[in-house]
Amino acid sequence: MSAPASSASASQEAAGSGPAVYGTLAVGAATAAATARDPADSRSGLTRDRSTPLKVDAQRNLEHVLRAAREVFGELGYGAPMEDVARRARVGVGTVYRRFPSKDVLVRRIAEEEVSRLTDHARVVLGQEDEPWSALARFVRTSVASGGGRLIPAVPLHDDQADPDVEHHMASLMEVVGQLVHRAHASGELRPDVTVADVLLLISSSPSRTADAALQAARQGRLLDICLDGLRSRSE
Repeated sequence: MSAPASSASASQEAAGSGPAVYGTLAVGAATAAATARDPADSRSGLTRDRSTPLKVDAQRNLEHVLRAAREVFGELGYGAPMEDVARRARVGVGTVYRRFPSKDVLVRRIAEEEVSRLTDHARVVLGQEDEPWSALARFVRTSVASGGGRLIPAVPLHDDQADPDVEHHMASLMEVVGQLVHRAHASGELRPDVTVADVLLLISSSPSRTADAALQAARQGRLLDICLDGLRSRSE
């Protein structure tokens, strides 16, 4: 099991790097069930009602950890330390490691879930939007707004060292987004040199989140207007 990173420099390095390179993920051990209250939880100010069944309490902690991991990795990249996830979830780091024996296991869980969400969303857009350009633009805008694009793992497909589960999910995403791109190409509205990889790069390179929601929305909207305009074909 990976030792928890504890230095302040690790957090600073992650925060300054934007979306961190996901790297090659090791296939982690199965998620361990939480069987006892972590002493660190008392240090973080959390207490557990003894009348609450452990399985309910453990499920709640798992949900907190997953939500916190999604936020932290979305803001700082996958290089963010586990301590940052624990603080955001308001649990002890030991609780995080009981559920996810190594950081690789947690990263893989978040990456797979986010890629699956993006794939499902792309399928919904394909079924609801008849106009090709509107469909592609809608997928890009909503993917950026949800923050899911920033959690796309930078794992090369067909790499012998790549995690097969992550590779499978990424292949599914690329196949569905490929349909959106193909339709926009066929309509003549998308530049012929734009690829699926370009679209995924666009949604994964969105600005990091800020505390000011209005400013965040304005920054994202402005950037997407410029980028999407640059993807459109220009009739001579």
